Amino acid sequence: MSAKPRIFVTQPVAESAIKRLKALGRVTVFPDDSRIIPHAKLAAAVCKADILFCLLHDKIDRAVIKANPKLRHIAAQSITPSNIDVATAIALGIPVSCVPPVTTEATADLAFALILAVARRMVEGDRLVRAGKFPGGQSRHLLGASVHGKTLGLIGGGGLIGKAVARRAQGFSMRTLYWTPRRKPESEEREAGLTFVPLDQLLHESDFVSLHSPLNAQTRHQVGARELGLMKKTAFIINTARGPIIDEAALIRALKAKKIAGAGLDVFEYEPKVSAELKKMKNVVLEPHLGSATVEVREAMANIVVDNIEALLTGRVPPNCVNPQVLAGKS
Repeated sequence: MSAKPRIFVTQPVAESAIKRLKALGRVTVFPDDSRIIPHAKLAAAVCKADILFCLLHDKIDRAVIKANPKLRHIAAQSITPSNIDVATAIALGIPVSCVPPVTTEATADLAFALILAVARRMVEGDRLVRAGKFPGGQSRHLLGASVHGKTLGLIGGGGLIGKAVARRAQGFSMRTLYWTPRRKPESEEREAGLTFVPLDQLLHESDFVSLHSPLNAQTRHQVGARELGLMKKTAFIINTARGPIIDEAALIRALKAKKIAGAGLDVFEYEPKVSAELKKMKNVVLEPHLGSATVEVREAMANIVVDNIEALLTGRVPPNCVNPQVLAGKS
């Protein structure tokens, strides 16, 4: 009988998934969930593995993959393989799998949480109370912006997450505009309470601009100095999509010049590095990429990764394989 495959997991994941993995192979987990595994340690671990179970934030570049050209599977707990060098994996015949879009509702929750937090200055209030200060229940010390009845603009908002945010906005009686390169059918717009407008109009009229575009060559720096300059001085920008969709340097300049009122950011252009200037700004709420960070969602994601691994080990094409051509003729 052949030895069980060696499976390396780059950070602790749901116990139910680990239990299933241990039935499939010999499992090693990088134990620290407070930090991303260093690149050198990742490459060294891949050398000793047959299967790599990686997370969205892990950079699976050419060097990592070439550390073990005989790797049997790169199984990612991410919706897209944006941090994986799929071309190198294809060249070496290594299948890469992801997970389907199961993060929609959790990410929409966080987007709306950021809207509320930055508008109502909730993080500032929390810090004030912890510092032993209490200005009074009707003090003007932390006056914020209203959310109810305001205009929300969704860039790339015709997708699953954008429409989920729009549904939440209905509960706040918000007028919800959206722009996307390919307009959605009117029936979908009506159901989500969306109004399609040109991008510049959306930027001019919105009190809150929320980003939901996928990251690709066309959307990198989709929001830069020009777009920020079209926004109201009282408007806020929210990003739960991908960091490089905003030109971060332009955002910092706009915030410093008070061209916009503030920002709520779950993602960053140079993640995991976060600009020291952003950290100093009181009108910016910063989160460490928490979009899918609920117990239920992360458990579902981890078990889908195990499903992909189990499929490969039983001679089937993983249901979420992004390069199935490498498995042609192997089953």
